[in-house]
Amino acid sequence: MSLNDIFEEQIRLNKKINPDLYTEIADPDRRREQFLQFELALRQESAEAIDSLNWKWWKKDTDDWDNVKVELIDMLHFWVSMCTIAGLSADEVVDLYLKKNSLNHKRQQDGYAEGTYDKYVDGVEDNRIHVLNQASE
Repeated sequence: MSLNDIFEEQIRLNKKINPDLYTEIADPDRRREQFLQFELALRQESAEAIDSLNWKWWKKDTDDWDNVKVELIDMLHFWVSMCTIAGLSADEVVDLYLKKNSLNHKRQQDGYAEGTYDKYVDGVEDNRIHVLNQASE
C-alpha cells in the first residue's frame, strides 16, 4: 500500500462519516472548524500514546508498545484528514517532505545546531524559498 492509497482510504472513510465534508470545507469557516477538530483529535491520540508509556518516573509500571502502535495509526488517520482538509495530496506531502528534509540537512550542515544559521535571506524565510519555492509573498 502506498501513501496515495492511504489518502484515498482516509477520504473514503471521512466521506462515510460525513458525506458532505469535502463540499462543506469550501466555506472557509467550516474548513477551519474541520481542520481544528481533526487537529484536536490528533492531539488526543498523541496523549493516549503517551499514556501507554510509563512517563511517571516515580511509579513502577510497564510500557504498552502495542497500544502505542495503535495510537500512532489513529494519529495517522487524523493527520491524513488534516492534510486533505488543507488541500494536500499524498504526492504533495511526499514532495514537500523531501524538500523540507533536504532543507533540514542544509540547516544542520550550515550551523543550525550551533545557532549560526540564519533562516532568513533578504527577509524571506528559508521554508518559503526551499520548501514552498516562493521568493516572497
